[in-house]
Amino acid sequence: MSKKDNKWIHKRHLRFKKFLYVLLKSTTKNRFGYTWDDFDDINNRNYLILYNHVTNFDQFMLGYSFKDVPIYYVATEDLFSIRFVSPLIKYLVNPIPFRKSTNDIRAVMNCVKVAKEGGSIAIAAEGNRTYSGTTESIKASIAKLAKALKLPIAFFIIEGGYGVKPRWADDERTGHMHGCVKKVLEYEDYKDLSNEELYELIKTNLYHDDTLIEDTYKSKHQAEYLERVLYVCPKCGLSKFYSEKDKLKCVHCDLEVTYNDKAKFESNDEIFKFKTVKEWYDFQNDFINNFDLINYDNIIYRDKVKLSKVIVYKKKQKIAKCDLIMYKDRYEFVSKNKQIVLKFDDVYAASVLGKNKFNVYIGDDVYQIKADKRFNAVKYVNIYYRYKNIKENSNEQFLGL
Repeated sequence: MSKKDNKWIHKRHLRFKKFLYVLLKSTTKNRFGYTWDDFDDINNRNYLILYNHVTNFDQFMLGYSFKDVPIYYVATEDLFSIRFVSPLIKYLVNPIPFRKSTNDIRAVMNCVKVAKEGGSIAIAAEGNRTYSGTTESIKASIAKLAKALKLPIAFFIIEGGYGVKPRWADDERTGHMHGCVKKVLEYEDYKDLSNEELYELIKTNLYHDDTLIEDTYKSKHQAEYLERVLYVCPKCGLSKFYSEKDKLKCVHCDLEVTYNDKAKFESNDEIFKFKTVKEWYDFQNDFINNFDLINYDNIIYRDKVKLSKVIVYKKKQKIAKCDLIMYKDRYEFVSKNKQIVLKFDDVYAASVLGKNKFNVYIGDDVYQIKADKRFNAVKYVNIYYRYKNIKENSNEQFLGL
């Protein structure tokens, strides 16, 4: 193999990026109400670009601000397991593959390679799109990666994305979004910091709360599908919800709330106190972090799902349509012909992907679970991490997002 063939960066990547952005620019403006500030660097350097993860179009929005810069995005293995499509994506833009919810050494080595070849690297440091409108948890390993790359860090913040395109929703809402580089941290300014100090600095500069924005986001389906993220009722505890238009109802009690075009809740119920999804989401996390899981011997949740095995970076193999049953210490997949049990003690990670599917990582295997539009994947990941934290006797509050 020649040195040229072994290079990560090729001229076609930047040419395709420019062509794609010309093609999509007007659509992005009209569809999302998106505006941006151009980022001009007279020294034409490459950067580690860290951005908050709000929509599934973030990479395009970020790219408009870096017009003439080849950017290589770190992307989850799910993007590389689509037959026919994945090889084309690799050829045209060559993203950096990363196994979600794991410490992927190969991804780090590829980032170093791209940096040495003069490319900029863009990472959604949360590793997950926000469900609540605020920045999700960030792994401490991002500081070690930054130290290894020795690049200036550009912090790119997208504002308004949660109002226009919340992760749990199917439709866009009319509103406004804006993206820009808020700060550049030079390598000289952080090289002598400890990993812990740099990590805190990264968290501070990437934190953003869309729920503080006072704007209007109109939709005919205002509350649909909030049940993809919410599963703890403030009146009756662990539950399920059903949404229609601007209403969200608990299926186990009489709680009913309205989600208005200010991205706020309204309710006549005296017990219901939340104004934003963030407030309800935080309450839900606190509930699970204090849930007496070990002494809970009943079925916690049961859903009809489609189970697949992911052959990482190659394809997905469908296994079965089955019932997913979650107990305090395991997932059980039950169909007419087979039963698969994944014990939490054997699982080393679980992660929500997209709107409402999730991956389970066990040994060398990756299982992917999908279901209908109203399926809530968040609860299956949250409960797993609650079990893990209890078993490790940890004060960790991280629930997988």
